[in-house]
Amino acid sequence: MHKDLPDLRTPSRTPVHGLRRLVLAAAFVAGGLASHAALAATLDDALSAASMGDAKELVSLIQRGLDPDTVDAQGNTLLILAAREGHTAAVEALAKNRARLDYRNPAGDSALMLAVLRGHEDAARALIKAGAVVAHDGWAPLHYAAFEGRDELIADILAAGADVNAPAPNKATPLMLAARNGHIDVVRRLLALPQTDLNALNDAGLSADAWALQNNNTDIAELIQAERKRRGIRPPAMKITIE
Repeated sequence: MHKDLPDLRTPSRTPVHGLRRLVLAAAFVAGGLASHAALAATLDDALSAASMGDAKELVSLIQRGLDPDTVDAQGNTLLILAAREGHTAAVEALAKNRARLDYRNPAGDSALMLAVLRGHEDAARALIKAGAVVAHDGWAPLHYAAFEGRDELIADILAAGADVNAPAPNKATPLMLAARNGHIDVVRRLLALPQTDLNALNDAGLSADAWALQNNNTDIAELIQAERKRRGIRPPAMKITIE
């Protein structure tokens, strides 16, 4: 038997002391359970506050010790939850309380990416103003803006330093994504930038105008072709594999 454990074969010489230890142990266990329940309640409160946009509650919880980068079961931070729902005040409060602006959930999405994807312009601008990164590997805010046709946000994202020709994982540029989905205002905005690459090819070997034509966006394809002619550049040599 371990020397630190009591020998249960012999009666205790101090029964009152032994009883006191049992009472203290029970209190400790009960306190631990209560503490666990309190933490669970606090987590639920925080997640609810972020999703509902309760900025005051979030600040109160953080001041009481809550980690501003607390995540839900899916790996979304409080900031991601608030941005995804377009709660600008909650986004600003979390940013001011040192929440990680560029944390990306398991799907690879940041708070800014989801705000852009869902068209929450004010929340997206609040994140950009706070210093959220707009340029990184993989899918980025500019790709989501082009894909969804968020014309006004594209200007903000580009002004913050995003690369207009940044390739997505499928090698699609923002111009390609806008052309594919028929967002003519976004295409016009991107074509107005002299640095926009008109001849980049995606992983299927398609240029922006070819991808537009494939999706029956002939007006967009014609715009791109006209800009290519205006610049005096030849169309790219495309190699398309037909299965």
